[in-house]
Amino acid sequence: MSNYVQLFGIFFRIGIFTIGGGYAMVPIIENEMVTKRGWLTKEEFIDILAVAQSAPGILAINMSIFVGYKLRGVKGSLVSAFGTALPSFLIILAIAMFFSSFKDNPQVEKVFKGIRPGVVALIAAPVFNLGRSAKINLHNLWIPVVSALLIWLLGVSPIWIIIIVGTGGYFYEKYKTNKQNSAQ
Repeated sequence: MSNYVQLFGIFFRIGIFTIGGGYAMVPIIENEMVTKRGWLTKEEFIDILAVAQSAPGILAINMSIFVGYKLRGVKGSLVSAFGTALPSFLIILAIAMFFSSFKDNPQVEKVFKGIRPGVVALIAAPVFNLGRSAKINLHNLWIPVVSALLIWLLGVSPIWIIIIVGTGGYFYEKYKTNKQNSAQ
């Protein structure tokens, strides 16, 4: 099987079986690319996730593009993006074609009420895994907590949060380096 077919198949499977959007796909993509296949290191995966979140567009598509590019170049990015998007397109197409026949079905509503908490768990799980991988500890836990509260409660743009914490990280590391150099 060609690497492109394998790459398409992996992202197609991820696209089919992931309910809840891009954040729910994060642990599945990590499992496939880092744990199962070793195609990416944990650090590469975190870097790709950070860039994918910062880039405009849909997180799942952005991640698949960056992973595909890292593994197989431009063709790999196209194949993996297509593999990620195709299942959603087909599912939405099917729903649009048949929505009127099941939209008021109480059984369908019960299924969706059951799915919602599972989707929240699928989104929460990668947050904890990423926190561990990004070396979040008791000393720096305040940064993601305050950032999340600023976004959620005050409506601060995530772009400003990224700029502020990136700048703060730069100056903090520069301060640590200067302190170490002056101690020597």
